[in-house]
Amino acid sequence: MNYQAALSYILSFTDYEKLPAFLYRADNFDLRRMTELLDRLGNPHFTSPAIHIAGTKGKGSTAAMITSALSAAGYRTGLYTSPHLHTFRERITVDGEMITEDEFSALTEKLQPEIDEVNRRHNYGEITTFEILTALAFALFAERRVDFQVLEVGLGGRLDATNVVIPRIAVITSISLDHAEVLGDSMAEIAGEKAGIIKPGTLVISAPQPKEVEAVIEEVCRHNEVSLITVGRDVTWRKLKSDLSGQFLEVKGKAGSHKLIIPLLGEHQLENAAVAVAALEALDIGVKDIARGLAQVQWPGRLEILRHEPLFLADGAHNADSANRLRETIEKYLHFDRLILILGVSSDKDIAGIVGELAPMSSLVIVTRSRHPRALEPASLLEELEKQGVKGELVESVSSAAERAMEMAGPRDLICATGSLFVAAEAREYIKGIPHDVF
Repeated sequence: MNYQAALSYILSFTDYEKLPAFLYRADNFDLRRMTELLDRLGNPHFTSPAIHIAGTKGKGSTAAMITSALSAAGYRTGLYTSPHLHTFRERITVDGEMITEDEFSALTEKLQPEIDEVNRRHNYGEITTFEILTALAFALFAERRVDFQVLEVGLGGRLDATNVVIPRIAVITSISLDHAEVLGDSMAEIAGEKAGIIKPGTLVISAPQPKEVEAVIEEVCRHNEVSLITVGRDVTWRKLKSDLSGQFLEVKGKAGSHKLIIPLLGEHQLENAAVAVAALEALDIGVKDIARGLAQVQWPGRLEILRHEPLFLADGAHNADSANRLRETIEKYLHFDRLILILGVSSDKDIAGIVGELAPMSSLVIVTRSRHPRALEPASLLEELEKQGVKGELVESVSSAAERAMEMAGPRDLICATGSLFVAAEAREYIKGIPHDVF
């Protein structure tokens, strides 16, 4: 089995990432089948301590920061995230290096008979694509004998395939309304799903939250009799300065003060850094290793500057809250003559909210669509722009939209490709010539 055959096999199963809407319930996401599969594999998810991260925004960035600092401290560290930008192999890394094609293929071949047997028994429904990828990550981390595994929740928390671990630390990043049709239409309901990763014996780190979310997290912690560290109260931060290369900040943690540099833009990344520091302190990682790790962190496709003159920014903002953060970052950090916005969104998102945040500040909006199956037809996005009194231009593909924007932009203009992580990824592929998986 080569890499393409392994990928084709995994993608032959139900892939909820490609579906515009579905029911987030036990019969679709039954953790018992995940437990059954992992038991057949020798329970690789129990071979190293886990840091489990849920939330609406900042999960991936926080996971990347924690992983980078653990690696800087000399610990072999596995990281599992989703989705990916260009290749599925990005989702599974050890010390910043992607799983190799040979490892991916060999592990898939090893998993295949166990997957087929679980599906043949059909005790709890059929294994999904995401569950297979999660099991593959656990198998690699066990094979590589990692010291820590950092796991980003795919969706929600309570029913997510990653929620088979008993984490040493459970991290809850910023929670806002997203996937409301799936997780619930109130902040409290969504918080309850995210807090499902909290288990007895786990230390909980929470980002600053709205009061109704904070109340849910506190109640779940009381119920499980676990300690809670709240960033913004127990751990604080302040920005020192910033430029296009990154940000300087000071974090006052429970173990001391940290002067840090992070090569990531956006005020929200300061909060994510403080959350990461709180988790790293709890793991007894030293001040110098925390600083070195955060200075080296990489998290592409999120407020990433791809080129200069014209400035080309790619960001995966995919809901109104993240679009608001993108707008604030552009206004605070960047200087330019005109903003040319390349906008493509997924069909299950708050289109009006995203457009309302970003379109009014733009001199020109080019609407497009990524190659992802959930991508909204550009004509529908153009209609929303017109409803809000903004003129737009339709270009069918992200690469063509990027080419069009480059033709129109002057050296002091800003081009921003956003609306989904898939749009940001395809903009990166165009500007940097990065290949992507074919499936």
